Amino acid sequence: MAGPKLKTVTRTQGNNQALKDGTVKPKTFEFDFEEVEPIIAAFRRMVRGNEFDIAEMAFTTYICAKAHGKPMTAIPIFIVRAFHHGAILVNTKAGIRTPKDLEGKKVGVNRGYTVTTGVWARGVLASEYGVDLSKITWVLSGDEHVAEYRPPGNVVPIESGKKMDEMLKSGELAAAIGVDIDHPDIKPLIPNALDAGLAALKSRGHYPINHTIVIKDELIAKYPDLAADVFNAFVEAKRVYLERLKAGKIDKPTGVDKVHQRVMEIAGDPLPYGIAPNRKVIEELIGHALSQGIITKPVSVDDLFAPSTRGLVG
Repeated sequence: MAGPKLKTVTRTQGNNQALKDGTVKPKTFEFDFEEVEPIIAAFRRMVRGNEFDIAEMAFTTYICAKAHGKPMTAIPIFIVRAFHHGAILVNTKAGIRTPKDLEGKKVGVNRGYTVTTGVWARGVLASEYGVDLSKITWVLSGDEHVAEYRPPGNVVPIESGKKMDEMLKSGELAAAIGVDIDHPDIKPLIPNALDAGLAALKSRGHYPINHTIVIKDELIAKYPDLAADVFNAFVEAKRVYLERLKAGKIDKPTGVDKVHQRVMEIAGDPLPYGIAPNRKVIEELIGHALSQGIITKPVSVDDLFAPSTRGLVG
């Protein structure tokens, strides 16, 4: 096939499996896939070194990177979505009876403040439970992918030599976002988290986007058909996946597959691509990014995406 080979990184999962195994091929180029584990390492490499031609990217990382002039642009492919009501764990001995009780406390955040799960989870606290996020001290276990980013004053790094899981177990942290701990004193802040997420989907269309796809700006400029071709290839791969999911032909459904099935019952397509069916949720995330100090000025939804893909839906 004519066209360039483009260095691409994306985690193998149901909705892009057909790209990885060659069942679906783009028209104007070839994917040259590189496997990066964990995928978050690829986000960092793309933001800091522009190492890939096409890359999966955490959505809030992208919004922050774009605000700092990084030479990449997204297409409206949203390959990872999740509900984050269950991302907040609390120490049951810390006196946290309701989310509002987190005010005045220290709450851990796994990795950086701009991590998309953290942004959505804090958004849930603020929008659904009225929590004043500025009254919480956010303790980070790592740094940010976008090195130039500076967080608000109530965001601090973890003390040298300390570990977030141990701080949560001891009660030094009242809660933490994005950690995985099996301990009798640790439980989710919001019970029946998936049901809470699905209820938010039903009531207000809340269906968080975690990851998108970005392309180097120089390639979008060099190949006018590239962005739309990438979009269409991911759409076709998703179609293959959803046909198998609907037909019950996935041998060992993952937890993600099962959530997609639940969402399908409510919304039809569990992975809508394109700006139009996602504008409301993207505006919601931009609002959280602005109010939480991820970005300092508003950005329009359309400006985040390659012009040739703004009218595409799939």
